[in-house]
Amino acid sequence: MKRFSFSLQLLLGLVLGLILGFIARIGDVTWLTTTLTEIGRIFVQLLKLAVPPLVFTAIIVSVANLRNVVGAARLASKTLLWFLITSLIAVGIGIGLGLILNPGLGVTISTQGAKPVDLDGAGTWVDFLTGIIPTNVVTAFTELNVLQIVFLGVVTGAAALALGEKAEPFLNFSRSLLDLVQKALWWVIRLAPIGTAGLIGKSVASYGWDLLAPLGKLTAGVYIGCLLVLLLSYPALLALVGKVNPITFYRNTWPALELAFVSRSSVGTMPLTQRVTVERLGVDRDYASFAVPFGATTKMDGCAAIYPALAAIFVAQIFNVPLGVGDYLLIAFVSVIGSAATAGLTGAIVMLTLTLSTLGLPLEGVGLLLAIDPILDMIRTATNVAGQMVVPVLVGRSEGRLDTAVFNAPPQPLDETPPTKTAETPAPAPA
Repeated sequence: MKRFSFSLQLLLGLVLGLILGFIARIGDVTWLTTTLTEIGRIFVQLLKLAVPPLVFTAIIVSVANLRNVVGAARLASKTLLWFLITSLIAVGIGIGLGLILNPGLGVTISTQGAKPVDLDGAGTWVDFLTGIIPTNVVTAFTELNVLQIVFLGVVTGAAALALGEKAEPFLNFSRSLLDLVQKALWWVIRLAPIGTAGLIGKSVASYGWDLLAPLGKLTAGVYIGCLLVLLLSYPALLALVGKVNPITFYRNTWPALELAFVSRSSVGTMPLTQRVTVERLGVDRDYASFAVPFGATTKMDGCAAIYPALAAIFVAQIFNVPLGVGDYLLIAFVSVIGSAATAGLTGAIVMLTLTLSTLGLPLEGVGLLLAIDPILDMIRTATNVAGQMVVPVLVGRSEGRLDTAVFNAPPQPLDETPPTKTAETPAPAPA
């Protein structure tokens, strides 16, 4: 396999998964469908296994690293500002497509069997805001509540900064644990070609095109919207603001986008995203160690902007609920402020529920979209991860923290274990 690049291995896994999925579906080969399902499930489970320690230590280390960055407050502010701007552009595209396509008009799906999804009280703004703070530290990790883990990581990192030198042993431990988790997760990522075959094959074998017929407009809208962001919005920002070649950007980031597409997890892709951002895009390592983990848990242009906008319009039309200008402004507000609710995991059900409840739309609409969510989540997650790399490039370029020689160089191979940044041993003082 070393004769093939990691990108080519992912592509071969994708093609193999499509072929096996069609064979299983057309030939009704039950054992093959089961095998593909289990392979995909195990791969995703391995990714999720590393999420709690990865997110917690990455956030702590990223917050602590800000003290080594000159103008850290300005960098953080610019990063948040570009998160806001790109999210507004994405949600604007989603709303515009929804008004053009009218995805819910003419759809004859019965709404009687649709049931609200039980999200344990995560459907309102009050529940969302109060849910950020965990009632039990252990529960946040055992129940894999990424948003609460992010909160704990930010608070712990800020406390470590305030404590100063006394916190150095803890920060050193956190850095070592982060390196350990990233190395173990890299072994899982190296299995991505096999996981890709299982995930894509299972989707084709289980869903095929049957579910896309009644929801064709919505599916097309989500894919078109994400592609408009990927192929128009981001390239325009990279060329006009970042002064870099968008084609070179996508050439360098392709492995991370491929893994995001098949894994449907921004957090699971985060180690590869960070490595690509530093080694292929040339973003300063200290800044990237803050921007990438932060973006992987809060920057969701696909899941939190394009999809909720289109889905809200779809549900409103299905249930014959008229939407006004104020409702569309609410959609934009929810997409920008509530994007952290998606928390980088597969699926965007919490974000969709938050949007529908804010607009007063029936939550039964969530149940109608669950069937095709895996199909939509692929392009959504790829869009999320692309945005998580675009913003560090834009900010890094404006702050002199982007090495254009690295950006424009031939892509570095990603087949080996990523190097770790070790502290330099000071030279002995002269006698």
